[in-house]
Amino acid sequence: MTGRLENKIALVTGASRGIGYQIAKQMAAEGAHVIALARTVGGLEELDDEIKSAGGSATLVPLDLTDMGGIDRLGGAIKERWGKLDVMVANAGLLGVLAPIGHIEAKTFDKTMTVNVTSTWRLIRSVDPLLRVSGAGRAIVMSSGAAHSAKAYWSLYAATKAACEAMVRSWANETMNTPLRVNAVSPGATRTKMRAEAMPGEDPKALPTAREVAAKILPLAYDDLTETGKIFDVRENRFLTYQDPA
Repeated sequence: MTGRLENKIALVTGASRGIGYQIAKQMAAEGAHVIALARTVGGLEELDDEIKSAGGSATLVPLDLTDMGGIDRLGGAIKERWGKLDVMVANAGLLGVLAPIGHIEAKTFDKTMTVNVTSTWRLIRSVDPLLRVSGAGRAIVMSSGAAHSAKAYWSLYAATKAACEAMVRSWANETMNTPLRVNAVSPGATRTKMRAEAMPGEDPKALPTAREVAAKILPLAYDDLTETGKIFDVRENRFLTYQDPA
């Protein structure tokens, strides 16, 4: 199978459903060998069946992102098998709970921070050397407009995504003089299970599908990408530049 990502190795977390599932499927269709990571084995197997039926290839990694040792071992396993990583998509995440900040239970706060922030840092640490070996390493970290709107009751989720964006900015500055390009993505409202949990009264048919959103994110993995340290806004289909403080 030939395409824009031919002979690339791409890691996608949260690949068993939603945007992650569709990104993994579309990257495979463009020729990448996809390392699909998620907790849900059934969803990964379904993805694998779809990828293979279309002539693509994938490696399935059933892993809970609270398993920090597993994330650490992942980098070593990728290095041993392929020697590099061309694309990383840190997509997995939890909504946590929508509640007044003083009502959030400590265990919920800790788990959401662990999955959304700590595991993302751990993943970056694990695969950064492998992305640098690639001639055109691409890192895509999923964020959210919630990081900036900071709506009432969204404090936990908003804080995790703001933290991820801060890591993206620093990482991009650290790798500015290398071929590695690092960006965050704000996908906007999307027809996913997480969105349905957050907005139960919303008509899902009024929202773009995960497949449509993934198609707009896909070019961030291409060799001709030059932007780094920015947010890609899917709804506007353009990069946003962070404003430096006055």
